Parts: sequence; structure tokens; C-alpha cells
Amino acid sequence: MGHIEKTVFISYRRTNFSWALAIFQNLTQNGFDVFFDYTGINSGDFESVILENIKARAHFVVLLTPSALERCGEPGDWLRREIETALEVKRNIIPLMLENFDFGAPGIGSQLTGDLEALKSYNGLRVPPEYFFEAMGRLRDKYLSVPLDAVLHPASRSAKRAAVDQQAAAASAPPVQEKELTAGEWFERGLSAVDLDEKLRCYSEAIRLKPDYTNAWINRGVAREGDLDGALEDFNEAIRLKPNNATALYNRGIARSDKGDPDGALQDYSEAIRLKPDDPAAFSNRGIARKDKGDLDGALEDFNEAIRLKPDYDAAFNNRGIARKAKSDLDGALEDFNEAIRLKPERRPGQSRKDDS
Repeated sequence: MGHIEKTVFISYRRTNFSWALAIFQNLTQNGFDVFFDYTGINSGDFESVILENIKARAHFVVLLTPSALERCGEPGDWLRREIETALEVKRNIIPLMLENFDFGAPGIGSQLTGDLEALKSYNGLRVPPEYFFEAMGRLRDKYLSVPLDAVLHPASRSAKRAAVDQQAAAASAPPVQEKELTAGEWFERGLSAVDLDEKLRCYSEAIRLKPDYTNAWINRGVAREGDLDGALEDFNEAIRLKPNNATALYNRGIARSDKGDPDGALQDYSEAIRLKPDDPAAFSNRGIARKDKGDLDGALEDFNEAIRLKPDYDAAFNNRGIARKAKSDLDGALEDFNEAIRLKPERRPGQSRKDDS
């Protein structure tokens, strides 16, 4: 029997942070060397830190929830790239199926395209919150107790240092409680729900169990359609919990705009852009706020940047057409409206369109 390595990489969405931390804590306490992106690696360090640490570790544990694979259709998606790298270098891949995840569920198969389709062939482990420790025992004793024949690639000095820093930061976190994992289940139910009242119920339950659940506050605010005061309260709480959360600021900007507060909306969009300068929706929405305040040149700059970041952004073409029309550039406006129609024929151009989340 070959040598059994006790080195693990945890791949996860930030919405499943509590699960990832709980698994890190359990494996670390049982003698495993675990890489866990605890603080959030900058995109510029992705190649040198994340991918090198996948190649340097024998086991690749990926956390799967009903919403985890939603963005995997995008070629540059981080989770997709992590899974593809683990497949390429033939790591021992263990899908951990959380919150009723099912490979056969509607919508899941459409996300597993290209190389990711192979993920369905791996033997996954279901991890219910109430049987977390039993599931972790099975993970350690069965799934991680297999020899790896593939060659491990030593990480660079900088990648090793980053791994040590992440491990030290995660080690200082308090133990994750079962109610935090259950809160994650309610959050996922909210994402899957279609009825707004059901969404509100699920996110409220997640918040009750985990009052500092920033994403649950944000999503409940988005679900409060027609209740702008309630939405603003939720976004304010999310920002209080995490002042540098670009998503919370962006959504509060939408609520402020809908409440007739263009100055507040402009402030929130600008801060969201500072924190996340590659978000085309924030530029497009800030462009609308600038146009509403009479700053047509500033609005055009924002719409241009939104289109540069996302060349098929129909709403940004539509909004830029409105700004061009206001500046008496009728040929430019017509060109933009035609492009907006080409990209999304079912929408009628001519009215400013915000992206709502």
C-alpha cells in the first residue's frame, strides 16, 4: 500500500464559510495539514497561492450546496478553476454534499460542463449539521485514508508562506457551532425558494440562528420587494457587520435610489466600485445616478466602463443610449438602442434600467 498523505485543500464558496471553517477545525485537530482560504486571497495572487497549494496537497475537498455551482459556467470562476486544477493534477477529490445538494437536481447538470462533468463520477459524502462529527469521522477514516499515486508539486516559498498565514488566521477562530451550520441550510433554502415570503422566512431563520450572517441580511434586504425601509434596515445591518462589503453597499445604493436619494445612491455605488472595481453593474447603476443629477459626462464615463467590462451588457447600452440622447447625440443613441435590442430583443429600450442585485 502506498504512502497516505494528510494534506488537504478545501474548495468552497464564501457563502459556505462556516462549513469550510468547521471542516478545517476538525481536520486540523486530527493531524491534517489543511489549506483553507480564511481571509480571502487577492485575485492577483490566485495563480501563485491557490493553484500551487492545490498541486502541493494530496486531497481536494470541495463543498457543494445547491447554489455553489451557479457561477461555474463562467470560464474565469474561481471555484471552477480550482476543481479543474484538481482534476488536471489527479488529486483525491471528495465532494462534500451539503444542504440537500444532489447531482441529479434540476439545474446542477447544466453547470457541470466541460471538464467539470467528471465531478459527478466521484464518490461524495453527505454532511448533515446534526451528524457533522460522524460525517467528519467517515471523511477522515475512509475518504482521506487512500494513497495518492499522482506526483505532488512542491509549492513556492511565497505560496507556502501564504498557506501558513491562512492556517494561523483560521486557527484563531472560535469553534463553529451546529446552529451556524443549520443557518447555512436555511440560507440555501432561501436561495432556492421562488416565493418571496418563503425567501424572507428562510433568511430570517438564518439570521436568528446566526445574527452576524452578513449574506443573509443582504439577501433578505433584496427579497423585501416594495418594503424599501425594511430593505434599507437590512443593508445597513450588513454594512455595520462588514463595512467593506461591496455587495451590501451596491444593494443599499439601489434602495436609496428607489427612495429618491440620488446622493446617497451615488455615494454607495462609488464605494462599492472602490472595493470591487470590476463590477459592471455598479458602474451602470452609478451612471444612472449621475444622469439623474444632471452629470451626463460622468454618466457616459460609467456606461462606457460598464460596457468595457461586459461587452454584452444590454442594460448598459440602453442606459448609454438615453444619456447620448440627452446630449443630442441621436446617432449614438440609436446605435446603442439597436445594440440593446440585439442583445435582449424582449426588452424595450428608452427607459433607464438598474440591475437589482
